[in-house]
Amino acid sequence: MLGIRTFDPHSGGNIAYKALTHPLAAERLDVLARQLASAGPVALYDPHGMAGTLLALLPRPITVAGIYTHDSLKVGQDRAGHALRPVVDLRQTTARAIWALDFSQAAMCARLSTLLPPGVVLHTLEPVRLPVAMLSVAHVYLDRLNFATNLAFFRDDAEFSTRLVTANYWARYGARGVRLWLRLFDGDGQVLHTWEQDVPGAGQAIVIDSAEIRQRFSLPAFTGQLFIHAQGIAGHDVVKYALETRGRNANVSLSVTHDANAWPASRYANLPAPAAGEDVVLWVQNSHALPIPAGSMHLNRMGQDALVPIDRELAPYQTMAVHMGDVLPGLAWPEQIEFRAGGYVVRPRYEVTRGGRTRIAHLNVQRADLKPDPHIEKLDPRFFGRGYLLPFPVPDPARYRTLLLPAPMAESLSTLPVRVDCFDAEGRGTGSHFPGCLARDHATMVDVGALARQAGHAELLYDFREGGTADGWLHALIRYEDRESGHVAESSFGSHIFNTVMTYRGEPQSYAGSPPGLSTRLFLTAACEEPYSFCWLIYPASGIWHAVSDTSLHLHAASGEVIACEKIAIPMSGSRLVRPDHIFGAQALRRAGVGGYVIIRDTTCRLFGYHGRHDDGAGRFSLDHMFGF
Repeated sequence: MLGIRTFDPHSGGNIAYKALTHPLAAERLDVLARQLASAGPVALYDPHGMAGTLLALLPRPITVAGIYTHDSLKVGQDRAGHALRPVVDLRQTTARAIWALDFSQAAMCARLSTLLPPGVVLHTLEPVRLPVAMLSVAHVYLDRLNFATNLAFFRDDAEFSTRLVTANYWARYGARGVRLWLRLFDGDGQVLHTWEQDVPGAGQAIVIDSAEIRQRFSLPAFTGQLFIHAQGIAGHDVVKYALETRGRNANVSLSVTHDANAWPASRYANLPAPAAGEDVVLWVQNSHALPIPAGSMHLNRMGQDALVPIDRELAPYQTMAVHMGDVLPGLAWPEQIEFRAGGYVVRPRYEVTRGGRTRIAHLNVQRADLKPDPHIEKLDPRFFGRGYLLPFPVPDPARYRTLLLPAPMAESLSTLPVRVDCFDAEGRGTGSHFPGCLARDHATMVDVGALARQAGHAELLYDFREGGTADGWLHALIRYEDRESGHVAESSFGSHIFNTVMTYRGEPQSYAGSPPGLSTRLFLTAACEEPYSFCWLIYPASGIWHAVSDTSLHLHAASGEVIACEKIAIPMSGSRLVRPDHIFGAQALRRAGVGGYVIIRDTTCRLFGYHGRHDDGAGRFSLDHMFGF
């Protein structure tokens, strides 16, 4: 286990972690660590509580002669295996160097000058700082906006290409001069290229195409990862994107996945075991500039503690394919696999190959902080109706199978008391099924298309008729199989309370601002040629809300300019299949150009959408939940 603190849903992200793991900062930290390792024992002054994170991320160990704090209430507390000492006792240290864990040399010299023993050198983290030109908030180094970073699985070879798509959504918060700092790592973790890309226009499309990058910089084929740092931003410190993977030439594979979660986690879930004839590959990508020791990460059947180690070391930023059939040969769909990543990787991707077609999807973070919440069963239906809902599309059952696999998404969760409710496009109920109070190690798959019997959507929700507990983090993997072409797509996501004015523990969530979330802003690509984009747009309602939505679709050119707008109305508990090529027409999409997109806006209710691409000629399609900002 990598002893770091990254993201906490209550306090937010640990910005010091982001500041220390930026590839440029990691290079400089390595140089500084070499100097300190040769200095002998080092006393640490830890004004911001980052000692544990820092020591875990050091590329080489140092001998710590004590950790000091200025907070009198924390003296004696454990930090990274040391009892905190009062900073005034630095005068008595026998260490030959003091390392103040702050990014300002001047501030630390002023604070500690009277406490330094003769001949002791004061070091800080100032040598690790990024250049001022890379900061969005120059006067506060650890401001969250300075470290809007993320990683993307990125591949370009004879079989596949990838394309990252998003837009300059920071401009709507007042950002000027947005730019991206990008570094591409190959499969061995070596730097292939580093470059910058300006995105100055408000709403300007951002398209990073692997084939174009490979040609522009004369790069070899690669399967690695792309580090993204958004600079000059405002309002939003998360780098959100859709990632498209397409097969080349005779390979008809197609996938679109949501962005990676930018914070490493201890465990991930909803990794499916292979079905008959499938090869399931977990792409493990080291997110840090230090190696991952062999045996530090494990896999196990969900709900069982027989751990199988990944017995290979990973170099810094290295990418490794792990075949589930080799590691856990006894497992088969619909059994699920848990990935114990130990904090070394951000949300990883998995790739399934069957019949010459592949599909890519992402794992989700398994929460370590959540405990069962007995109040969820007792939520007042006057306030919250049916409570937490996980909505998902149900395409025409005559053509597609829709398979639902509920997934435990918290380490403490032992039961899943769930029900599936189905609705047609107009919001009328078409069926309901209670699979029971499922155990953590269940392998119960529900054929929702057979239950619904017609196109529309379904919702997974809690049902306590046979007992069980809930934590408000209800997840599932949803698999879609084309009966004609054999193409498959899958997505996974979690539940929310939708469209109630009363709130419970931050629900209903808002795309921007404080709960309750009663408005919508979703991003949808708008392709001017096949594979065309589409959105399955759902109006879920936990209780009673507006009878119909008041939804606007704004077509943006790649420059960010709005070139067309259309309105649609979705009945409560209903859904609509939104196809930009049908709604706006081929001519408007050609005018929007490569990178054109649609913003789905509604100020009356919160909608939930699934983003997809489809190619009718090859019978291929993709589907994953959308993002908003």
